[in-house]
Amino acid sequence: MLLVAVAAVRISSRSGLPSLLLYLGIGVLIGQDGIGNVAFDNAELTQVIGYGALVVILAEGGLGTQWKEIKPALPAAAVLSTVGVAASVGITAAGAHYLVGLEWRQALIIGAVVSSTDAAAVFSVLRKVPLPSRVTGVLEAESGFNDAPVVILVVAFSAAGPVEHWYLLVGEIALELAIGAAVGLAVGFLGAYGLRRIALPASGLYPIAVMAIAVTAYAAGALAHGSGFLAVYLASMVLGNARLPHQPANRGFAEGLGWIAQIGMFVLLGLLVTPHNLGQDFWAAVVIGLVLTVVARPLSVFLSLLPFRLPWPEQALMSWAGLRGAVPIILATIPMVAGVEESERLFNIVFVLVVVYTLVQGPTLPWLAKALKLGDRGEAADLGIESAPLERLRGHLLSVAIPEESRMHGVEVAELRLPAGAAVTLVVREEKSFVPGPSTVLRRGDELLVVATDPVRDATERRLRAVGHGGKLAGWLGTAGATGVMRGGAEGARRPRGGPGGARGGIRKGRGWGRGGLRH
Repeated sequence: MLLVAVAAVRISSRSGLPSLLLYLGIGVLIGQDGIGNVAFDNAELTQVIGYGALVVILAEGGLGTQWKEIKPALPAAAVLSTVGVAASVGITAAGAHYLVGLEWRQALIIGAVVSSTDAAAVFSVLRKVPLPSRVTGVLEAESGFNDAPVVILVVAFSAAGPVEHWYLLVGEIALELAIGAAVGLAVGFLGAYGLRRIALPASGLYPIAVMAIAVTAYAAGALAHGSGFLAVYLASMVLGNARLPHQPANRGFAEGLGWIAQIGMFVLLGLLVTPHNLGQDFWAAVVIGLVLTVVARPLSVFLSLLPFRLPWPEQALMSWAGLRGAVPIILATIPMVAGVEESERLFNIVFVLVVVYTLVQGPTLPWLAKALKLGDRGEAADLGIESAPLERLRGHLLSVAIPEESRMHGVEVAELRLPAGAAVTLVVREEKSFVPGPSTVLRRGDELLVVATDPVRDATERRLRAVGHGGKLAGWLGTAGATGVMRGGAEGARRPRGGPGGARGGIRKGRGWGRGGLRH
């Protein structure tokens, strides 16, 4: 099973298709109509596991969201996640009622279910076409925010009896979102404050602590009768931008958990579906998906972004980038658990809709981005920098990995112009380490060990990133030096993937460097 999942990851990364489809296919293959002939129909268990997986996925997304990139997009994303969701629900429900013949209750449920976008599905097919920060910021923030109001709507529409006094429902949504936001920010800031001041006995405990804080935010938000999903996303975003020790390792651990959660969730959803029942609802799913993709999503984007006057190519890409992933399929289990009439048919429609339109939209997204000339290919790759505190020395170790595209290649150590109190103490090149001199030329693939005193720690990292993007002339090119901020908000625009990215020959084997999570 593990080998099949790994093969699915490789196939999806090479083909450009979201891994969602392959994992769903694995579940269907081993299900009751497949070669495994495994009978599974527990919608309640699927919903519980799906919620847990969604918490992990939102935490991973929040940890990888860069505040400098998402901050300008927050107003637009907030409107798109509320007003846009309302418009999408109404238009899609009308299409399901008048064109497919669903009752209004079922039509509203399916309209709400499919109104949640999935950032993981979007960016899995756009990994080779980097987008402008404004577009990615809006899409990431929207995917993190719109799950909360959609869940509230689906639960309300699935409850017994008609939904009365729509303004009370709007007020309830606003209150739950406000409580969830407050709890998430509070837990995130308190967790970051504690992790910066408490030296854990092992570096491997930091990623676990970060994920534990994120899950705590969800639990606290839910107990406070707020949106736990919004709480976990905001808390994780605060933690991801809080300069915590071993931040790349924290993100890498969360990314690995996110993959595990997605694999398990998608396979379980594939098991739950009954393939031989999908044929009779195929055309209904196609019609509803057509209304959603061609009418509801573009209109909701246009209406929501009208006050922000975004260029039409960006609006067009955002309209087509409304991919539906696992979240709608999970939400489709809510009416099944609530005993809504024809809920199994609704689940089948959502399942077919997600699969068909992911096949249509996924492979065409990179092409559309290129056609609209929105691919940003000129930006240099960001550095992978990991920080470990030196408690007793009041300093920090910065482990810097120079990627292939970095403009730090060819720069001499003296030309880094680090602030007083910081110095490059070790370079690891081709598995060999040496102490550099002022005239040592840095190369692609080098790993540096930089020691910085506490007062200049942030300025040192800003300067390193500035040189990584602007080269030795960073200050003259408009990319600020030790005390400034890089041009265009490029700092941390791409999150480092994988492991810690630290110096293999320097940090791992060092001794006596304090209690800040390093191995002794």
